[in-house]
Amino acid sequence: MKKIVIAIDGYSACGKSSTAREVASALGYTYIDTGAMYRAVTLYFQQNHVSLSNEKDIAKAVANIEVSFVLNAEKGSFDTYLNGLNVEKEIRQMYISESVSQVSRIRAVRDAMVAQQRRLGKKKGVVMDGRDIGTVVFPEAELKIFMLADMHVRAERRQKELLEKGQMVNFDEIMDNLEMRDTIDTTRQESPLKQAKDAIVVNTTFLLLEEQIDEIVNLALGRILQESPESSRS
Repeated sequence: MKKIVIAIDGYSACGKSSTAREVASALGYTYIDTGAMYRAVTLYFQQNHVSLSNEKDIAKAVANIEVSFVLNAEKGSFDTYLNGLNVEKEIRQMYISESVSQVSRIRAVRDAMVAQQRRLGKKKGVVMDGRDIGTVVFPEAELKIFMLADMHVRAERRQKELLEKGQMVNFDEIMDNLEMRDTIDTTRQESPLKQAKDAIVVNTTFLLLEEQIDEIVNLALGRILQESPESSRS
């Protein structure tokens, strides 16, 4: 059966990563968390004191960054590695969330990460989530999803996610962070967040995670069947 590329774009805290991860698992596909890639770059910039206004520093830094994903057998999911080191826990910290949108809008950063993302997805059989997957990274993806949800619901989900990781963050601070990221993501010059013309909108405001997963898996199976050689011969 033919493998396809599934591109899932949308706003922060809509359930993109959790849904994409489980959709990949259900289909036996590779999950690529592009948001984690930009978080890893943000961590590298902070650890190495890279100035966001110094183009030479940025160019030198991105040339030394390699992000990969390694299966964590204990968790049954992929951890993010930055230059061979597991940074999965650190990149989920709030201080990274507060800076990642500023880093990810830099053209040199996006060019470097998009090149890595395209290499990772070259053989297809991938589920990739982010902001510009269906519009820039894989505009030819066979299935494009655009996820959105009510702002308060998104903030509640993010706060719950942080609490599960032992991080206590004020609800208003989370709301402010999401609003800031939405503004930056949708108005940035390089690869702004927007819905691809052929994307299917999935509003997760009133959907349980399991319902989100089922909806996208069913869409994917329909598209895989449509793309398979057996289907074209019938």
